[in-house]
Amino acid sequence: MNIVIDTIRIAGFRGIKNLEMSLPRVTLLIGMNNSGKTSVLKALQLALGDYSRYLSEEDFYIGSDDKRAAEIVVDVRIVPVDEQGDRIDTFDDDWQAEFQDRIQSESNSRQYVALRTRSKPDEVKGGFDTSYLVLRQWADYSNWLTDSVQVSTKNFSRPTSILFIPIDAQRDIHHEIRDKSSLIRKVLSSVKYDNAEVTALESLIKDVNDLAITKSTELTSLKTNLEKLNQSIESSGKAEITPFPRKIRDLSKYFSAHFGESASSTFSMEYHGMGTRSWASMLVVKAFTELQDEKHAKEAKPFFTILAAEEPEAHLHPNAQKTLYKQLDDSRGQVIISTHSPYVAAMAKQSELRYLKKDADNIVVKYLSNELTHEERRKLHREVIHSRGEILFSKAIVLCEGETEEQALPLLFEKYFGSEAFVKGISFIGVRGAGNYLPFLRFAYDFSIPVYIFGDGEDSAVNALKKHYESVYGKTEILNCSNITILDGTNFEGYLISSGFQSIVESAIEDLNGNGAIQKWIDDNDGKWAGRKPTNQPTCKTCNQKIYIDVIKDYQSSGGANRVLMDILKPGKTKYAPLIAEKLCELEKEQLPPKILEFFQKIENGGII
Repeated sequence: MNIVIDTIRIAGFRGIKNLEMSLPRVTLLIGMNNSGKTSVLKALQLALGDYSRYLSEEDFYIGSDDKRAAEIVVDVRIVPVDEQGDRIDTFDDDWQAEFQDRIQSESNSRQYVALRTRSKPDEVKGGFDTSYLVLRQWADYSNWLTDSVQVSTKNFSRPTSILFIPIDAQRDIHHEIRDKSSLIRKVLSSVKYDNAEVTALESLIKDVNDLAITKSTELTSLKTNLEKLNQSIESSGKAEITPFPRKIRDLSKYFSAHFGESASSTFSMEYHGMGTRSWASMLVVKAFTELQDEKHAKEAKPFFTILAAEEPEAHLHPNAQKTLYKQLDDSRGQVIISTHSPYVAAMAKQSELRYLKKDADNIVVKYLSNELTHEERRKLHREVIHSRGEILFSKAIVLCEGETEEQALPLLFEKYFGSEAFVKGISFIGVRGAGNYLPFLRFAYDFSIPVYIFGDGEDSAVNALKKHYESVYGKTEILNCSNITILDGTNFEGYLISSGFQSIVESAIEDLNGNGAIQKWIDDNDGKWAGRKPTNQPTCKTCNQKIYIDVIKDYQSSGGANRVLMDILKPGKTKYAPLIAEKLCELEKEQLPPKILEFFQKIENGGII
């Protein structure tokens, strides 16, 4: 490989007013719909491919003032890298010879090549005028569009040694076989045989044609009748029919691809589903790039491919998506992928993720922090990206501690807002305990995704949340945050029971376990041993251990009715949560528990809905 495009800058293109993005060898563009992922791919195609012939007025950015950008500018910086993809100081000899005087050097002598593509309407001829310039220096991002010193006065021809291949989301090998401009047709057109091979192959084809006619009464009759042309045009010619093409040069016209579970049971691609046809198309791209690479290697010329794949997961099941990503990752050259698949995103390294989102009248890009420790990165990947990949595409995230809230809150959200949470782009995540907030908070912070927290109110839970929240967002008073609701000294179940919703909890228990279930629990458990708990007494002077006492279940004294409900719910929270939520949803919206109303009002006031 030896080179990579490490940075792209885009201005005035589609929804992008002004954007800079770093690009590792494999880059994964993620984000919600209309966040600019496809625009980045098309901007690269404008700079390095053939998009200038597709350019239209709609590609020019329109600002909040409804004014259309006067021009589109795309800058790319090419740098030398080692086999691991890390930047090094100088290009190797082959790329030195290829780039020649386009090569510039930073103050620390690190080399690069910077190319600018500029498109603007052609007022005289109509259409659009696209020019390609070499940059004499890579300006600071703050003034990259205004620093005229950096721009060379001469145009350049784009390097033929750099091949940009766009892979469309609607790819279909069946259609591409018939498309003269497709990659598979380019592979077929490059097939060459020497004269002896052509003679031998065409002799075999003639034998096959003769045999096919001899064995078919219909074809024999057709040939016999066609030879009667001699009588009508007074010619001594000879009719010939060819069920199979006579000439090797015509084989590509009749080319087809078949696939099946075995050699004896294959059938044409047109009869396969879109998943197989889409995947086959991707593999054709891989074959084409490998052939081009080998061709340039034989000619001792440098060669570099850039694959820009839009939604490679289209039509594929999850395991196939992961396999396809691995095949793209193993490709030579640079790979840039836009995706909506959490399965594909989970396969990528964290350093490869680029999160795009709208911000006012522009598109911005976000990265995961480089300051995370190895353990923090591991937890982030395991607990967020790998396990909860859907939040990569969320408009906002709601974090809660327990399984009950995770199941109940989305149902209550629908009751309050009149729409499912996922329709609004909101993901509800149960973090499984207050000690597990950190990776989710880091993720939300780095990608600037709004986060809302519905937290338990026990001291230990509040303290854990406060510690993790402040480590990410800075010192703050979480009890007064506009995006956090804390329950009053208890957990979700305890809050419902202590705030006037005991009857709903009791009803859910009786519905699931049968009438009289609560009284039966009391009869079976009241007065029995419930374990041990530490006291406030001084530690034992002999063994230096805390003093414990036995705990006896007591459902008869004050508060016993609430304690029995908590004890019944404890071992089966996930079982009871949906039913409790459904019963709460039978209430009028204004009658929902106050803390839940407060929480949803904070989401409403946040402007994300």
